[in-house]
Amino acid sequence: VQLQASGGGLVQAGGSLRLSCAASGTILRFNAMDWYSQAPGKEREWVASITSGGSTDYVDSVKGRFTISRDNAKNTVYLQMSSLKPDDTAVYYCHADNWVYTTPWGDTVAEREHWGQGTQVTVSS
Repeated sequence: VQLQASGGGLVQAGGSLRLSCAASGTILRFNAMDWYSQAPGKEREWVASITSGGSTDYVDSVKGRFTISRDNAKNTVYLQMSSLKPDDTAVYYCHADNWVYTTPWGDTVAEREHWGQGTQVTVSS
C-alpha cells in the first residue's frame, strides 16, 4: 500500500496550504499518523501527530498555525498549514506508526512504520 502525499506548492508568506496523505488501502487501525518535514541540508523533523484516539500534538514552531486531522472514511490524514513562513519551506512526509491495513487485493498487513513520498512546500518572502 502507498501513502500518497499531495497539496504542496509555492505560496507567499502568510498564505495557507492543505496537505493530504491518502492511503491506497483501507486503514484498520493505527497508533499514530504523523507529518514530518525536511528542509534542504537538514535532517527530517517531526511536525505533528494524530493518534487513533484523536489526540494531536505539534512541534512548538507550528503550534497555532498548523492543524492535523483525519478522515477515516477516506483513509486520509490532512495538515492544514496557515500563516506560513519562509522557514516552513521543506519537503513534507507523512508517516504511519504501528498500523494495520488491508491492501486493494484483500490482504491484511501489519507494519511497525510506513513512510509516504514527500510533497514540496515552498514559502516565499
